Amino acid sequence: MSFKSTLIRHQTMIEGLFALEPQLVQLVKRIAQSLANGNKVLFFGNGGSASDAQHLAAEFVVRYHKERKPLAAIALTTDTSIITAHGNDFSFDTIFDRQIQALAKPGDIAIGLSTSGNSANVINGIKTAQNNDVWTCAFTGDSGGQLKALADECICVPDRETARIQEGHILIGHWLCEALDEAEQTDS
Repeated sequence: MSFKSTLIRHQTMIEGLFALEPQLVQLVKRIAQSLANGNKVLFFGNGGSASDAQHLAAEFVVRYHKERKPLAAIALTTDTSIITAHGNDFSFDTIFDRQIQALAKPGDIAIGLSTSGNSANVINGIKTAQNNDVWTCAFTGDSGGQLKALADECICVPDRETARIQEGHILIGHWLCEALDEAEQTDS
């Protein structure tokens, strides 16, 4: 496979993101309002999506481009003691549930990342968040999987290739950070 063919597949995925703009504009407004109300964003996923959850939480808390106050965000994928204890004592399928029960409050936002939209622990995390009056959003691939019908909002990157979907998720996440940076500047 040539580098050019990979870039063409990447470019095709990016071109498909334009259709998501209305959804993303609403999402950034919802996140900005939640943060302004003193709430937080909880990110979670598996594998590469776990890394993306951590990456986005770090961009929120530390900064993206502009100097601004930290934005309240937590990646539920970072505490290996909690994850392994829960996986051992209960089930891997519910590794995010107890953290959501312990940390989430009404007004928070839970964002579950799953390229297939069918990761059992992300599905369960979304359900647990909803049971705790937390608004939910799923970042998925083209079909949305089970999360499309379950999450309050589902951002479906229009692709079926895992790498392209993850690239779309991080691009969307970076735009959210940039938009929140801009919102912070206009509010100051």
